Amino acid sequence: MNLPRLLVLLFAIALPVVAQTQKYTIAVVPKGTTHEFWKSIHAGAVKAQRELAASGINVDLIWKGPLKEDDREQQVQVIENFIGRHVDGIVLAPLDNKALVAPVETAVRGKIPVVIIDSGLVSTAQASFVATDNREGGRIAARNLGQLLGGKGNVIMLRYAVGSASTEEREAGFLEIMQKDFPAIKLLSTDQHAGATRDTAKRAAENLLSRYGPQLNGAFASNESAAAGMLLALRDAGLAGGKVKFVAFDSGETLNAGLKAGDVQGLVVQNPLNMGYLGVKTVVAVLRGEKVPARIDTGVGFVTLENFNDPAMADIVNPPLAKYLQ
Repeated sequence: MNLPRLLVLLFAIALPVVAQTQKYTIAVVPKGTTHEFWKSIHAGAVKAQRELAASGINVDLIWKGPLKEDDREQQVQVIENFIGRHVDGIVLAPLDNKALVAPVETAVRGKIPVVIIDSGLVSTAQASFVATDNREGGRIAARNLGQLLGGKGNVIMLRYAVGSASTEEREAGFLEIMQKDFPAIKLLSTDQHAGATRDTAKRAAENLLSRYGPQLNGAFASNESAAAGMLLALRDAGLAGGKVKFVAFDSGETLNAGLKAGDVQGLVVQNPLNMGYLGVKTVVAVLRGEKVPARIDTGVGFVTLENFNDPAMADIVNPPLAKYLQ
């Protein structure tokens, strides 16, 4: 066989292999799909998809989460469905740090790498964990609320949901600093949960304000929906506008407007756009045989009226959703 013909045959054999390694089906499974936080995650995933396409790596991105943000069983079923469809990789924000362990470990045994984002999992099966340092975020909230109150007064904390590792870390960080650095601040309630929606959060906040409102000086809520519910309840009770100093975790249209109106005194912010972006980029790197860090910190900060318009905050407080989700 002459050399030119041999080269043609070798090229024909190699071509399908190259094409296979350059196209991946990636499932991104959030905790929910309605809150702005998850839309920002989605936008970041699309940003990664477009960037990878520009470099010759085609990603078929499938975005699917449970209908309700407290439906652990449905999220398990979503993962099991993707395993059955033999997707190439999964990016997951687990609703529960234990309930999602079994399906994730099943996926990994089936040679489907999983990257966990946002909220931790009690497992070592995942290829990487891409998230905020949530405990530090809770500490930041406590330091700022404590300073706003001058180190004294009465405070409530509205939790999110049992089993949500990210918010439980925030809540633990908040309590750690409050108890250590602000002993003169009395924690009136720290055990109430907002639930999965703004409506359930508002009801929980209303119950707290009905009980503690007259003696209340400060409040903290540990995620976007809990904070939005607390904000609405404070307004309805006539306690907004700084009467009760309110620090929230996460940003979003409602919370940003509350900050500008003076009803929210500060927002602990993470970068969900970057989280979705790095989640997809990381799982593709794993599929391509690259070594990835076990933990990737996407950063956390604190936003007030003074730094709201800082260019460094633009993708966080006003994520370019339309650019990626239209």
